[in-house]
Amino acid sequence: MDLRVLGDVPPDPFLGAADLFETEFSLEKPVHVRIREDPDERTWAGHYPDKHVLNVSRRAATSAMARELAVHEFSHMARYEEEHVSHVQSTEEALYLGLAGERVERRKLTQCYQIANHMKDIYADDITLSVVPSDKLLGFLESTLAAAVADRPTPPRPGSRPTGTGADPAITAVNAAFALALIERHDLASPDHRIYDLARVADGDAPNVEVDAFKRRFGSLGPDPTASDYRKALVSATRAYAI
Repeated sequence: MDLRVLGDVPPDPFLGAADLFETEFSLEKPVHVRIREDPDERTWAGHYPDKHVLNVSRRAATSAMARELAVHEFSHMARYEEEHVSHVQSTEEALYLGLAGERVERRKLTQCYQIANHMKDIYADDITLSVVPSDKLLGFLESTLAAAVADRPTPPRPGSRPTGTGADPAITAVNAAFALALIERHDLASPDHRIYDLARVADGDAPNVEVDAFKRRFGSLGPDPTASDYRKALVSATRAYAI
């Protein structure tokens, strides 16, 4: 892999990620790693005619998960190069089909993009989990969900208004469903693992979102769906959440 780390961070995690990834897979295009200062944007992949770009926040690039996050993004790049339907289907087109004629607040629309990203992540992590140990990813899923559950808004006192701060319980429930779907897809943990307790709390906090229903949606994604089947699944998930 032609890998270039552009920024003043240690390159070792990215070089290590490339070595792991290349035990089973390869990329045709070079990869440029660009360091971003926004800590809320952990990692994301950009695809261009002559290269892929791994955008990574400085916090993520220097974290204990840097290698695993890099492998995850390499996996997205591999899916893009193979033209897997999950990575070439237009998210905007699917959301337009799913929400045509509906009035949806901007927050919900943004969260629908997050659901679409989860559906891409399922396929990227099918690759990721074939080359990296699962223990750190499981710990990452657990800690992320625990932080979101702990950050849920406090119910307002009688006569007061909600502040609107804290993690949105609805998308936290969807995130919990994604985590459980990934765990069960790859047999990462037993049903008595703490993350299931956290998912039950998330489910109780979001009465309009069923964790089990979204878990089934994510878990039922077959390895190589047709373009039509994948579009239908994305449209259905969008409508189930937003309407």
